[in-house]
Amino acid sequence: MASHVEESVLTELDPHDPLGAAIHDGVAAQLERVWEHQGAVLEDISPELTPVLAAAREFCAGGKRFRPACVLWGYAAATGSRLMPDWLVQLATSTDLLHASALVHDDIIDRSDTRRGAPSMHRRFEAEHCTAGLLGDPAEFGQSSAILLGDLLLMWSTELAGRASQDPEVHAQLAALRTEVTAGQLLDVLGEHRPIPATEAEFATAIEQAEAVLERKTASYTVRHPLLIGARAAGTATPDLIEGLSRLGSAVGWAFQLRDDVLGVFGSENETGKPAGDDLREGKRTLLVLYALQAADDDRRTRLAAVLGKPADAAAIADASAVIEETGARGRVEERIADLTAAARDTVAELDVTEAVRQGLAGLVELAVRRRG
Repeated sequence: MASHVEESVLTELDPHDPLGAAIHDGVAAQLERVWEHQGAVLEDISPELTPVLAAAREFCAGGKRFRPACVLWGYAAATGSRLMPDWLVQLATSTDLLHASALVHDDIIDRSDTRRGAPSMHRRFEAEHCTAGLLGDPAEFGQSSAILLGDLLLMWSTELAGRASQDPEVHAQLAALRTEVTAGQLLDVLGEHRPIPATEAEFATAIEQAEAVLERKTASYTVRHPLLIGARAAGTATPDLIEGLSRLGSAVGWAFQLRDDVLGVFGSENETGKPAGDDLREGKRTLLVLYALQAADDDRRTRLAAVLGKPADAAAIADASAVIEETGARGRVEERIADLTAAARDTVAELDVTEAVRQGLAGLVELAVRRRG
Protein backbone atom coordinates (compact mmCIF):
# COMPACT_ATOMS: atom_id res chain seq x y z
CA MET A 1 0.00 0.00 0.00
CA ALA A 2 1.16 3.53 -0.78
CA SER A 3 1.84 5.67 2.27
CA HIS A 4 1.38 9.42 1.96
CA VAL A 5 1.10 12.44 4.18
CA GLU A 6 -2.14 14.07 3.11
CA GLU A 7 -4.87 13.78 0.51
CA SER A 8 -6.09 17.34 -0.18
CA VAL A 9 -6.50 18.13 -3.88
CA LEU A 10 -4.93 21.22 -5.41
CA THR A 11 -6.00 21.31 -9.03
CA GLU A 12 -6.60 19.27 -12.15
CA LEU A 13 -4.30 18.24 -14.99
CA ASP A 14 -5.28 19.58 -18.40
CA PRO A 15 -4.90 17.01 -21.21
CA HIS A 16 -4.99 19.85 -23.75
CA ASP A 17 -2.01 21.54 -22.06
CA PRO A 18 0.02 18.81 -20.32
CA LEU A 19 2.78 21.21 -19.23
CA GLY A 20 0.41 24.05 -18.46
CA ALA A 21 -0.47 26.40 -15.64
CA ALA A 22 -1.83 23.68 -13.37
CA ILE A 23 1.62 22.09 -13.15
CA HIS A 24 3.65 25.30 -13.05
CA ASP A 25 1.44 26.87 -10.39
CA GLY A 26 1.42 23.69 -8.30
CA VAL A 27 5.21 23.35 -8.39
CA ALA A 28 5.69 27.07 -7.69
CA ALA A 29 3.47 26.83 -4.61
CA GLN A 30 5.43 23.85 -3.30
CA LEU A 31 8.74 25.63 -3.91
CA GLU A 32 7.51 28.62 -1.92
CA ARG A 33 6.92 26.28 1.01
CA VAL A 34 10.44 24.94 0.60
CA TRP A 35 11.96 28.44 0.57
CA GLU A 36 9.95 29.47 3.61
CA HIS A 37 10.98 26.39 5.60
CA GLN A 38 14.60 26.16 4.49
CA GLY A 39 15.04 29.93 4.66
CA ALA A 40 14.14 29.83 8.34
CA VAL A 41 16.60 26.98 8.86
CA LEU A 42 19.43 28.87 7.15
CA GLU A 43 18.57 32.12 8.94
CA ASP A 44 18.76 30.31 12.25
CA ILE A 45 22.20 28.98 11.34
CA SER A 46 23.49 32.37 10.15
CA PRO A 47 22.06 35.48 8.45
CA GLU A 48 25.11 35.32 6.15
CA LEU A 49 23.40 32.43 4.34
CA THR A 50 20.53 34.60 3.11
CA PRO A 51 22.17 35.08 -0.33
CA VAL A 52 22.31 31.30 -0.75
CA LEU A 53 18.54 31.01 -0.41
CA ALA A 54 18.05 33.95 -2.79
CA ALA A 55 20.24 32.22 -5.36
CA ALA A 56 18.32 28.95 -5.00
CA ARG A 57 14.96 30.71 -5.33
CA GLU A 58 15.97 32.57 -8.48
CA PHE A 59 17.61 29.54 -10.06
CA CYS A 60 14.54 27.36 -9.52
CA ALA A 61 12.11 29.99 -10.79
CA GLY A 62 12.63 28.97 -14.42
CA GLY A 63 12.49 25.73 -16.33
CA LYS A 64 9.94 23.65 -18.18
CA ARG A 65 8.88 21.50 -15.17
CA PHE A 66 9.04 18.47 -17.47
CA ARG A 67 10.09 16.01 -14.77
CA PRO A 68 7.35 17.02 -12.32
CA ALA A 69 4.87 16.79 -15.19
CA CYS A 70 5.98 13.23 -15.90
CA VAL A 71 5.49 12.30 -12.23
CA LEU A 72 1.97 13.72 -12.28
CA TRP A 73 0.97 12.13 -15.57
CA GLY A 74 2.44 8.80 -14.42
CA TYR A 75 0.15 8.99 -11.39
CA ALA A 76 -2.79 9.91 -13.62
CA ALA A 77 -2.03 6.92 -15.85
CA ALA A 78 -2.23 4.57 -12.86
CA THR A 79 -5.29 6.10 -11.19
CA GLY A 80 -7.32 7.44 -14.09
CA SER A 81 -7.69 10.67 -12.13
CA ARG A 82 -6.45 14.06 -13.27
CA LEU A 83 -6.71 15.52 -9.75
CA MET A 84 -3.35 16.28 -8.12
CA PRO A 85 -3.21 15.64 -4.36
CA ASP A 86 -0.95 17.98 -2.42
CA TRP A 87 1.44 15.18 -1.43
CA LEU A 88 1.82 14.19 -5.07
CA VAL A 89 2.77 17.71 -6.13
CA GLN A 90 5.32 17.71 -3.30
CA LEU A 91 6.75 14.48 -4.66
CA ALA A 92 6.82 15.87 -8.19
CA THR A 93 8.49 19.07 -7.00
CA SER A 94 11.24 17.04 -5.36
CA THR A 95 12.34 15.94 -8.85
CA ASP A 96 12.61 19.59 -9.89
CA LEU A 97 14.86 20.36 -6.92
CA LEU A 98 16.96 17.33 -7.82
CA HIS A 99 17.21 18.61 -11.39
CA ALA A 100 18.26 22.05 -10.15
CA SER A 101 21.01 20.42 -8.10
CA ALA A 102 22.24 18.51 -11.14
CA LEU A 103 22.24 21.65 -13.30
CA VAL A 104 24.26 23.67 -10.78
CA HIS A 105 26.90 20.94 -10.65
CA ASP A 106 26.73 20.35 -14.41
CA ASP A 107 27.48 24.01 -15.13
CA ILE A 108 30.60 23.81 -12.97
CA ILE A 109 31.78 20.64 -14.72
CA ASP A 110 31.09 22.14 -18.16
CA ARG A 111 32.53 25.56 -17.22
CA SER A 112 29.30 27.15 -18.44
CA ASP A 113 28.93 30.88 -17.91
CA THR A 114 25.16 31.01 -18.37
CA ARG A 115 22.02 29.04 -17.65
CA ARG A 116 18.60 30.07 -19.00
CA GLY A 117 20.04 33.39 -20.15
CA ALA A 118 21.40 34.33 -16.70
CA PRO A 119 24.78 33.78 -15.04
CA SER A 120 25.31 30.20 -13.89
CA MET A 121 25.46 29.79 -10.12
CA HIS A 122 29.23 29.59 -9.84
CA ARG A 123 29.52 32.77 -11.92
CA ARG A 124 26.90 34.45 -9.73
CA PHE A 125 28.80 33.61 -6.54
CA GLU A 126 32.05 34.68 -8.21
CA ALA A 127 30.52 38.10 -8.88
CA GLU A 128 29.22 38.32 -5.30
CA HIS A 129 32.76 37.63 -4.03
CA CYS A 130 34.01 40.65 -5.96
CA THR A 131 31.12 42.88 -4.87
CA ALA A 132 31.58 41.98 -1.20
CA GLY A 133 35.32 42.64 -1.30
CA LEU A 134 36.18 39.17 0.00
CA LEU A 135 39.72 37.80 0.00
CA GLY A 136 41.03 35.00 -2.17
CA ASP A 137 40.28 33.81 -5.69
CA PRO A 138 36.75 34.80 -6.84
CA ALA A 139 36.48 31.87 -9.26
CA GLU A 140 37.42 29.37 -6.56
CA PHE A 141 34.91 30.93 -4.17
CA GLY A 142 32.22 30.80 -6.85
CA GLN A 143 32.79 27.14 -7.62
CA SER A 144 32.95 26.11 -3.96
CA SER A 145 29.77 28.01 -3.13
CA ALA A 146 27.90 26.59 -6.12
CA ILE A 147 28.94 23.03 -5.27
CA LEU A 148 27.51 23.48 -1.79
CA LEU A 149 24.33 25.08 -3.15
CA GLY A 150 23.88 22.05 -5.39
CA ASP A 151 24.35 19.82 -2.36
CA LEU A 152 21.70 21.77 -0.45
CA LEU A 153 19.23 21.45 -3.32
CA LEU A 154 19.82 17.70 -3.40
CA MET A 155 19.22 17.43 0.34
CA TRP A 156 16.09 19.56 0.13
CA SER A 157 14.82 17.36 -2.70
CA THR A 158 15.34 14.24 -0.61
CA GLU A 159 13.68 15.83 2.42
CA LEU A 160 10.66 16.93 0.39
CA ALA A 161 10.23 13.49 -1.17
CA GLY A 162 10.44 11.90 2.28
CA ARG A 163 7.70 14.17 3.60
CA ALA A 164 5.49 13.48 0.60
CA SER A 165 5.59 9.69 0.58
CA GLN A 166 6.90 6.83 2.67
CA ASP A 167 6.22 4.24 -0.03
CA PRO A 168 9.36 2.05 -0.37
CA GLU A 169 8.73 1.45 -4.10
CA VAL A 170 8.62 5.20 -4.72
CA HIS A 171 11.87 5.76 -2.86
CA ALA A 172 13.55 2.84 -4.60
CA GLN A 173 12.66 4.46 -7.93
CA LEU A 174 13.97 7.82 -6.70
CA ALA A 175 17.19 6.18 -5.53
CA ALA A 176 17.65 4.56 -8.93
CA LEU A 177 17.10 7.94 -10.60
CA ARG A 178 19.71 9.66 -8.43
CA THR A 179 22.29 6.93 -8.91
CA GLU A 180 21.80 6.62 -12.67
CA VAL A 181 21.97 10.35 -13.42
CA THR A 182 25.18 10.68 -11.38
CA ALA A 183 26.71 7.62 -13.03
CA GLY A 184 25.68 9.00 -16.42
CA GLN A 185 27.39 12.29 -15.62
CA LEU A 186 30.57 10.44 -14.68
CA LEU A 187 30.45 8.56 -17.99
CA ASP A 188 29.92 11.88 -19.78
CA VAL A 189 33.00 13.38 -18.14
CA LEU A 190 35.02 10.30 -19.05
CA GLY A 191 33.84 10.53 -22.66
CA GLU A 192 34.97 14.14 -22.99
CA HIS A 193 38.52 13.13 -22.06
CA ARG A 194 38.87 10.20 -24.45
CA PRO A 195 40.81 10.59 -27.70
CA ILE A 196 38.77 11.18 -30.83
CA PRO A 197 38.09 7.81 -32.51
CA ALA A 198 40.17 7.01 -35.58
CA THR A 199 38.93 3.60 -36.75
CA GLU A 200 35.48 2.14 -37.36
CA ALA A 201 35.93 -0.15 -34.35
CA GLU A 202 36.77 2.85 -32.18
CA PHE A 203 33.75 4.75 -33.50
CA ALA A 204 31.49 1.78 -32.75
CA THR A 205 32.77 1.73 -29.17
CA ALA A 206 32.46 5.51 -28.79
CA ILE A 207 28.88 5.47 -30.09
CA GLU A 208 27.98 2.68 -27.67
CA GLN A 209 29.50 4.72 -24.83
CA ALA A 210 27.59 7.85 -25.90
CA GLU A 211 24.36 5.87 -25.95
CA ALA A 212 25.04 4.70 -22.39
CA VAL A 213 25.45 8.33 -21.31
CA LEU A 214 22.25 9.29 -23.11
CA GLU A 215 20.28 6.49 -21.46
CA ARG A 216 21.51 7.08 -17.91
CA LYS A 217 22.11 10.82 -17.78
CA THR A 218 18.99 11.93 -19.61
CA ALA A 219 16.50 9.37 -20.94
CA SER A 220 15.89 7.50 -17.68
CA TYR A 221 16.36 10.59 -15.54
CA THR A 222 14.14 12.96 -17.51
CA VAL A 223 11.17 10.79 -18.45
CA ARG A 224 11.25 7.09 -17.57
CA HIS A 225 11.97 7.30 -13.85
CA PRO A 226 9.62 10.28 -13.25
CA LEU A 227 6.75 8.48 -15.01
CA LEU A 228 7.39 5.37 -12.92
CA ILE A 229 7.70 7.37 -9.69
CA GLY A 230 4.23 8.78 -10.31
CA ALA A 231 2.76 5.42 -11.27
CA ARG A 232 4.26 3.66 -8.23
CA ALA A 233 3.07 6.46 -5.95
CA ALA A 234 -0.50 5.54 -6.89
CA GLY A 235 -0.05 2.09 -5.39
CA THR A 236 -2.33 0.57 -8.03
CA ALA A 237 -0.16 0.39 -11.16
CA THR A 238 -0.29 -2.97 -12.95
CA PRO A 239 2.87 -4.69 -14.25
CA ASP A 240 1.64 -4.06 -17.80
CA LEU A 241 1.29 -0.33 -17.13
CA ILE A 242 4.74 -0.15 -15.53
CA GLU A 243 6.24 -1.90 -18.56
CA GLY A 244 4.38 0.36 -20.98
CA LEU A 245 5.36 3.56 -19.17
CA SER A 246 8.95 2.33 -19.05
CA ARG A 247 8.99 1.84 -22.83
CA LEU A 248 7.32 5.21 -23.34
CA GLY A 249 9.75 6.95 -21.02
CA SER A 250 12.78 5.45 -22.71
CA ALA A 251 11.64 6.44 -26.22
CA VAL A 252 10.63 9.97 -25.21
CA GLY A 253 13.76 10.42 -23.10
CA TRP A 254 16.03 9.44 -25.98
CA ALA A 255 14.18 11.76 -28.36
CA PHE A 256 14.31 14.55 -25.76
CA GLN A 257 18.10 14.29 -25.44
CA LEU A 258 18.74 13.96 -29.16
CA ARG A 259 16.68 17.13 -29.67
CA ASP A 260 18.76 18.74 -26.92
CA ASP A 261 21.94 17.73 -28.75
CA VAL A 262 20.70 19.38 -31.93
CA LEU A 263 19.73 22.53 -30.03
CA GLY A 264 23.13 22.53 -28.30
CA VAL A 265 24.75 23.13 -31.69
CA PHE A 266 22.11 24.78 -33.84
CA GLY A 267 19.73 26.36 -31.31
CA SER A 268 19.25 30.09 -30.84
CA GLU A 269 20.70 31.57 -27.65
CA ASN A 270 17.45 33.49 -27.17
CA GLU A 271 15.57 30.18 -27.02
CA THR A 272 18.07 27.89 -25.30
CA GLY A 273 19.54 30.42 -22.85
CA LYS A 274 23.06 29.33 -23.82
CA PRO A 275 25.44 30.48 -26.58
CA ALA A 276 25.16 28.51 -29.81
CA GLY A 277 27.73 25.75 -30.02
CA ASP A 278 28.35 25.47 -26.29
CA ASP A 279 28.19 21.66 -26.53
CA LEU A 280 31.09 21.81 -28.98
CA ARG A 281 33.15 24.13 -26.77
CA GLU A 282 32.53 21.76 -23.85
CA GLY A 283 33.80 18.83 -25.92
CA LYS A 284 30.56 16.83 -25.62
CA ARG A 285 30.83 13.49 -27.44
CA THR A 286 27.18 13.38 -28.36
CA LEU A 287 25.81 11.06 -31.01
CA LEU A 288 25.44 14.12 -33.25
CA VAL A 289 29.16 14.90 -32.97
CA LEU A 290 30.28 11.27 -33.26
CA TYR A 291 28.13 10.69 -36.36
CA ALA A 292 29.74 13.77 -37.94
CA LEU A 293 33.29 12.72 -37.05
CA GLN A 294 32.62 9.21 -38.33
CA ALA A 295 31.30 10.39 -41.70
CA ALA A 296 33.71 13.28 -42.24
CA ASP A 297 36.68 13.28 -44.59
CA ASP A 298 40.07 14.24 -43.15
CA ASP A 299 39.60 17.98 -43.74
CA ARG A 300 36.15 18.14 -42.16
CA ARG A 301 37.16 15.92 -39.26
CA THR A 302 40.10 18.22 -38.53
CA ARG A 303 37.86 21.31 -38.62
CA LEU A 304 35.32 19.78 -36.26
CA ALA A 305 37.93 18.35 -33.90
CA ALA A 306 39.58 21.77 -33.69
CA VAL A 307 36.67 23.22 -31.68
CA LEU A 308 35.88 20.27 -29.40
CA GLY A 309 36.68 21.22 -25.83
CA LYS A 310 38.21 24.53 -26.97
CA PRO A 311 37.15 28.17 -26.39
CA ALA A 312 36.27 28.56 -30.08
CA ASP A 313 34.97 31.82 -31.51
CA ALA A 314 31.67 32.20 -33.37
CA ALA A 315 33.27 31.73 -36.79
CA ALA A 316 34.90 28.44 -35.79
CA ILE A 317 31.63 27.22 -34.27
CA ALA A 318 29.75 28.14 -37.45
CA ASP A 319 32.30 26.20 -39.51
CA ALA A 320 32.03 23.15 -37.24
CA SER A 321 28.24 23.34 -37.41
CA ALA A 322 28.46 23.38 -41.19
CA VAL A 323 30.58 20.21 -41.04
CA ILE A 324 27.87 18.50 -38.99
CA GLU A 325 25.30 19.46 -41.62
CA GLU A 326 27.49 18.49 -44.57
CA THR A 327 28.27 15.03 -43.22
CA GLY A 328 24.58 14.21 -42.83
CA ALA A 329 24.94 13.80 -39.06
CA ARG A 330 22.12 16.20 -38.27
CA GLY A 331 19.83 14.41 -40.68
CA ARG A 332 20.77 11.07 -39.14
CA VAL A 333 19.87 12.34 -35.67
CA GLU A 334 16.60 13.80 -36.93
CA GLU A 335 15.73 10.38 -38.39
CA ARG A 336 16.35 8.76 -35.01
CA ILE A 337 14.17 11.38 -33.33
CA ALA A 338 11.39 10.65 -35.83
CA ASP A 339 11.65 6.89 -35.25
CA LEU A 340 11.63 7.30 -31.47
CA THR A 341 8.69 9.68 -31.66
CA ALA A 342 6.73 7.18 -33.73
CA ALA A 343 7.52 4.43 -31.21
CA ALA A 344 6.41 6.67 -28.35
CA ARG A 345 3.14 7.50 -30.10
CA ASP A 346 2.48 3.81 -30.69
CA THR A 347 3.11 3.05 -27.02
CA VAL A 348 0.75 5.81 -25.89
CA ALA A 349 -1.93 4.36 -28.15
CA GLU A 350 -1.48 0.91 -26.59
CA LEU A 351 -1.58 1.95 -22.92
CA ASP A 352 -4.60 0.93 -20.84
CA VAL A 353 -5.41 4.45 -19.63
CA THR A 354 -8.32 6.88 -19.88
CA GLU A 355 -8.61 8.88 -23.08
CA ALA A 356 -7.88 12.11 -21.20
CA VAL A 357 -4.65 10.65 -19.82
CA ARG A 358 -3.75 9.29 -23.26
CA GLN A 359 -4.19 12.77 -24.69
CA GLY A 360 -2.00 14.27 -21.97
CA LEU A 361 0.77 11.71 -22.51
CA ALA A 362 0.59 12.22 -26.27
CA GLY A 363 0.98 15.94 -25.68
CA LEU A 364 4.08 15.36 -23.57
CA VAL A 365 5.61 13.35 -26.42
CA GLU A 366 5.14 16.23 -28.86
CA LEU A 367 6.42 18.84 -26.41
CA ALA A 368 9.55 16.80 -25.75
CA VAL A 369 10.58 16.45 -29.38
CA ARG A 370 9.34 19.71 -30.90
CA ARG A 371 10.74 22.10 -28.33
CA ARG A 372 13.13 24.86 -29.34
CA GLY A 373 14.75 25.51 -25.98
